[in-house]
Amino acid sequence: MGRMSRIENVATDAGTARISWFPGKKPWAVLALSHGAGGGIEARDLQALAGALPAEGVTVALVEQPWRVAGKKVAPAPKTLDVGWRGIWPALAEPGLPVIAGGRSAGARVACRTGEELGAAAVLALSFPLHPPGKPEKSRADELLGTGLPTLVVQGGNDSFGKPEEFPEGAYALVEVPYGDHGFAVAKRAPVTPDETLGLIVREVSSWAASLRP
Repeated sequence: MGRMSRIENVATDAGTARISWFPGKKPWAVLALSHGAGGGIEARDLQALAGALPAEGVTVALVEQPWRVAGKKVAPAPKTLDVGWRGIWPALAEPGLPVIAGGRSAGARVACRTGEELGAAAVLALSFPLHPPGKPEKSRADELLGTGLPTLVVQGGNDSFGKPEEFPEGAYALVEVPYGDHGFAVAKRAPVTPDETLGLIVREVSSWAASLRP
């Protein structure tokens, strides 16, 4: 299991952000993951990746946006999230390794919007919010289609922000998490357990990351 080595506070133009570092064994890349608009880095998928990927040589950096560090309950506008992410990027790049930009939900959108500009090696989008629930006409597909980088989307089969079959064709890979909702939770009656679901996410991300290795 990956163990956190240190917590780093980083000043950004949106306020102080925080990085929890889980160092990889003989690391060859950094996977930077930010949280969604309604939760923090305690999300089970983020914790599972931070626990498993360091053994594969991937240092995991769990990033808390300034609004979250400040104890606010509601995320600011997307533009402000991008400002916070840009501000922490130099700290993510400091180890001198390729950085995979990633996040869940709102954090995935930030990674998609800024990855190419910041020099990311690839983008990992967990629970990409393709549209607000019940409003498929308000699509954010352009953010996903415009990354310009190797991109993996990991999407719950029952995600109200966009089911896998709603996603447009494009130059990205998509992995379905059967029966998963927007937080990858599965109903008690589902034929898969929460642990099996997390195991699937970890395996898929791990194998995709390995395919990026120089």
